[in-house]
Amino acid sequence: MSGDAATAGEVRELHDVLCAAMVSGDVAGLDGILAEDYTLTHMTGYVQPKAEWLAAIQSGEMQYHRIETVEARFGAEGKAPQLNARTLTNATIWGSRGDWRLRLRSWFELRGNGWVISHTVASTW
Repeated sequence: MSGDAATAGEVRELHDVLCAAMVSGDVAGLDGILAEDYTLTHMTGYVQPKAEWLAAIQSGEMQYHRIETVEARFGAEGKAPQLNARTLTNATIWGSRGDWRLRLRSWFELRGNGWVISHTVASTW
């Protein structure tokens, strides 16, 4: 397996772990795969720091009920691996439950012995 193929597999696996942890509300699991300075840019444009996002999941302000990844494309921006995933997401965000076709573009950084997600930008598709 080439380096790019191995990296693509590793970041795809990390994306799947991210989605599973979001649905299960596993804040500790999310904390372990996200960079300390991780940010999530919501489709509204709001850039939410990691601690605030995890607190919103912990409190139930943000509940992810189902996330199905229907397509994931690996790429790179400079040296940073990137995964562009199209998902079908059912979530309750600040009291409103809905279905969204979310595109999650995530960038990854090598830290310690493995990859972490450095930031994610959510938009619709």
